[in-house]
Amino acid sequence: MEDPVIRIPPYHYVHVLDLNSNVTRVEVGPHTYIRQDHERRMVMVPPRHYCVVLNPVVRGPTGAVLLDGAGQARLRHADLDIRLAQEPFPLYPGEEIKQDITPLQMVLADTALRLRALLDFTDEDGKKFLAGDEWLFEGPNTYIPRKEVEVAETLQATVIGHNQAIRLRARKECLDRNGTRRVTGEEWLVKQVGAYLPGVYEEVVDVVDAYILTDKKALHLRATRTFEDEEGRVRRTGEEWLVTQAESEAYIPEVFEEVVAEVAVTTLGPRQYCVVLDPVGPNGQPQLGQQLVVKGEKSFFLQPGERLQAGIQDVYVLSEDEGLLLQALQTIKDTNEEGKEVTRRAGDRWLARGPLEYVPPAEVTVLERRRAVALADNEGIYVRDIRTGKVRVVTGQTYMLTESEELWEKELPPGVEALLAAARGDIRGTDIGAQSSFSPDAGVPQRDCTRAITYQVPHNAAVQVYDYRERRARVVLGPELVVLGPGEQLTVLSLSAGRPKRPHARRSLCLRLGPDFCADIVTIETADHARLQLQLAYNWHFEVPKDPKELGRLFSVPDFVGDACKSLASRVRGAVAAVTFDDFHKNSNRLICSAVFGFDEGGRLREQLRFAPNGLVVTSVDIQSVEPVDQRTRDALQRSVQLAIEIATNSQEAAARHEAERLAQEARGRLERQRLLDQAEAERARRELLELEALSAAVESAGAARAEAQARAEAARIEGEAAIQQAKLKAEAIAIETEAELSRQERLQAQEVRAQRARGEAEAARAQALADVEASRVREVVAALGPETIRDIARAGPELQVKLLQGLGLQSTLITDGNAPLNLFTTARGLLGLAPPLESSAPQGPTL
Repeated sequence: MEDPVIRIPPYHYVHVLDLNSNVTRVEVGPHTYIRQDHERRMVMVPPRHYCVVLNPVVRGPTGAVLLDGAGQARLRHADLDIRLAQEPFPLYPGEEIKQDITPLQMVLADTALRLRALLDFTDEDGKKFLAGDEWLFEGPNTYIPRKEVEVAETLQATVIGHNQAIRLRARKECLDRNGTRRVTGEEWLVKQVGAYLPGVYEEVVDVVDAYILTDKKALHLRATRTFEDEEGRVRRTGEEWLVTQAESEAYIPEVFEEVVAEVAVTTLGPRQYCVVLDPVGPNGQPQLGQQLVVKGEKSFFLQPGERLQAGIQDVYVLSEDEGLLLQALQTIKDTNEEGKEVTRRAGDRWLARGPLEYVPPAEVTVLERRRAVALADNEGIYVRDIRTGKVRVVTGQTYMLTESEELWEKELPPGVEALLAAARGDIRGTDIGAQSSFSPDAGVPQRDCTRAITYQVPHNAAVQVYDYRERRARVVLGPELVVLGPGEQLTVLSLSAGRPKRPHARRSLCLRLGPDFCADIVTIETADHARLQLQLAYNWHFEVPKDPKELGRLFSVPDFVGDACKSLASRVRGAVAAVTFDDFHKNSNRLICSAVFGFDEGGRLREQLRFAPNGLVVTSVDIQSVEPVDQRTRDALQRSVQLAIEIATNSQEAAARHEAERLAQEARGRLERQRLLDQAEAERARRELLELEALSAAVESAGAARAEAQARAEAARIEGEAAIQQAKLKAEAIAIETEAELSRQERLQAQEVRAQRARGEAEAARAQALADVEASRVREVVAALGPETIRDIARAGPELQVKLLQGLGLQSTLITDGNAPLNLFTTARGLLGLAPPLESSAPQGPTL
């Protein structure tokens, strides 16, 4: 229902139709008007507006409303009527406002309305439209709606910038704006810069940005279907090609072009090269299986299908001590070191020696870069000839492997590796029986197996080297450096160690020739079945034969320590088994030495024991400790030892006590004698003291009298000198005071004189200044008044008085004695009764 309250804004009005009187009146705003039931507002459509009326009335050719038989207006039911700006009109019964007054739609530039026909109709230009037809209403313009047409959507133009394009798709078979026929679903690009408004059957798929190509970037493209590009070349499906800056600085891929990747430029320096696999040939197709070597300095793009074998590589720059081991992959022509042309067959190997810069061709592969090995006199390497298989040692020179040689690795047992790692220097133990801290299972530092194995034989030691190829051994005496050949191995000594000796407890590469010692613990049993444990130490050394061929006997006994200790222990046990414990306890050293060394033909004890197989000589035996094994023997030995200790202790105590008494008696005698000597010496010292005291008293009295007299005389002299000095100082003080007072008076008087002179000069200057000022003032006044004015002023007073007297007609006589001056200037003033002037420089005289 229509709202009866109508709010009319300023500068607006409404037409109101009174249904009772059929009179239309105007209501003008601003005003709030309440419509009555019998009043109805007419519809007013302002300019550039429209409204939609439902069920409009039927009008005749002249525009009059047609009525039915009952006199009512005939209606076009379910029809619409779009009414534009016109005179206010009423709504007939049955008419309804379906769409209120609405401004007409303005279509801006670069904008369009996609219209769709709802009914078949013919427009004002005679163009026929069928239901479902679509077309564009492009701006700038104002769209006037029709009841047969609806607005499907509003289209905005797409702005195409520089290096941009839009991708369009045809929704229906049509002609594009260039007049090209497009089928349904076809896509194309529009690259023209500016605003592009799609056609009625065109839709924008995407805005495509161009790829900016530089001298360092190219574009790898692939054709998704066969088409003809802008240059007229036919691109087949799956074909790939490269677009560089030389072809286009900014490239926009076509509809049937797919961007595979952006390819970066490959830049080679002056000392770089690369190997391109499957290079593109002159026909533009990849040559599968081929290789191309590109040397720097150069920049290029890899074509589709090309790839680098190992990236960008540096040119081989070889110095004098370097070389390259090369191998030909196929038959090529090459130049040797003498500059002659040679033919390299496939599989040939040769060495390119420096100094040179080398870039391997595609037909040549670099197997190895070799450097000359600088070897000192005590260093070497193992070199193997790959043609013959022979291995040799090269020492003491700078050597570079040839093309038919290679380094050979010499393997050693793990135990030998551990011993070599431990014996880099002469590590000599104080006891050969000590357990070695190096075992074959311990971690061994990794060594260069191609380096010749060297071992420094310590001083006074021997090493056996066995050559398995020649099947002979050689012994090297230290100090010496052993360099192992390809087939040589060091003999490892497995010696007994520990106390008591345990076999294979220590491994060593060198044999110590001594002198040295070894210790062992031996269990023996005496004739009376006393079991004892002896700790013996043997001093030993080897006798080294002078003939080098006989040096091998030093290693004839693998474990000389264990064999020697077993032999000596058996001799000691056999000798001790024939004596009792007491005899052994008393003569243990002699018994063991005789058992070990034996006696010669003359019955004398031998000085050494020699083992003939390996030349080992034992020179002495030391008993370090003797301990019983069973408890009874240990207790008996302890009791005997305690008894012997007790007897020795008592004897020592008695001797000490007797000696102490003797020493005490002698000390008392010496003390008494010393006391008597001290008393005599004290009496003699007391007598000398008394004599010295008397002499000191006499000297003291004489000195006191003399000192007192000298002090009095000195005091009198000092007092006289002080009085004289005081008088001098007083006189000087008085003179100084007098001079100071005189100087003060003189300065004071001079100051007063200067002050008086200054005041006088100031007064004179002031008086002079005042006089100058007064004179200047008078001159200025005189100059200002003029001489005539001053004369008139001077004559004005007397003339006035004369005139006054003449006016009165008086005559008088004045008699005076001449002592008092007469003031005739004031006579007339007095006669008139006027007051005298304020300033009078002379006394008043008698007036007439």
